[in-house]
This record gives sequence, C-alpha cells and structure tokens, in this order.
Amino acid sequence: MNISQLKTSITTLISGNGTKSEKLQSICNYLKHEIEYYDWVGFYFKNGDKKELKLAEFAGEPTEHVIIPFGKGICGQVAVSNKNFIVEDVSAQDNYISCGWKVKSEIVIPIFVNGENIGQIDIDSHTVNPFSKEDELLLEFVCEKVASIF
Repeated sequence: MNISQLKTSITTLISGNGTKSEKLQSICNYLKHEIEYYDWVGFYFKNGDKKELKLAEFAGEPTEHVIIPFGKGICGQVAVSNKNFIVEDVSAQDNYISCGWKVKSEIVIPIFVNGENIGQIDIDSHTVNPFSKEDELLLEFVCEKVASIF
C-alpha cells in the first residue's frame, strides 16, 4: 500500500469536478479497487435530526443495513463514541450487525465537520485482522478530505 500515492489520488478525486455524491462514489470505488482487502467501502451519514445513520454511497455487495440506529453495530457505536473503531474479528463482537457471512473484520472512522460527527467511512474485509495503523491514518485522511466538501 503506497499511502502517499493513495492520498494524492483521494485529493484529486475530492478536488475534481462532480457532485458531492459523485465524489463520494469515486472514493468508494477507488479504495475498493486499490486495496485488495477492502471488500466493501461505504459512507454512512447522520439522517437529519434522527438518532440514526443512513447509507450513502458505497462499493461492494448491496446491504440491507440502509438505516443504522445510533449505538447499534460498529457504525452505530462510532456515531456515539466519536472514535475510530477497528474490529479485528467481527465474530468476537457482541454488538455487531452482520452484513454477510463473508465479512470477517471492519474499520469505521468518523467524519467531523466543525467538530460535529456527521458520518463515517465503513470498510468491511473478508480477511481476519487485515487493518493496520496505515489503514487508520489513510482513512482519517480520507475523512478530512470528505469533510471539506460539506
């Protein structure tokens, strides 16, 4: 994984032409394509004033989890904690919402705009424990760039 090359490409996608939705979809497609153990890449955002997240753009298999209540699953926990959450093995998590039998691990990083958690990037992997500090730093960078278009 060449972090600087990935960051340059993400910066280019964010600063390029297109709607917010198109840019988010491009990021999902790019990350899923470039990092082999990123099997599902998606964005969830706060659903108006409701205490729930709503699925936005994603790349990977469709999910039935279009709405996630705050506190439920990994994404819902990040909406409450405002902290990164890396799950090495989803089978060891009590508060986990399964997106499919293939998913073995997950990383979720919040997106902040003016100090408010507005959403998150969610990555599922079919590999147990593939995520490193490099992944976390890359995804924090992605979230900072995404925040700039809100």
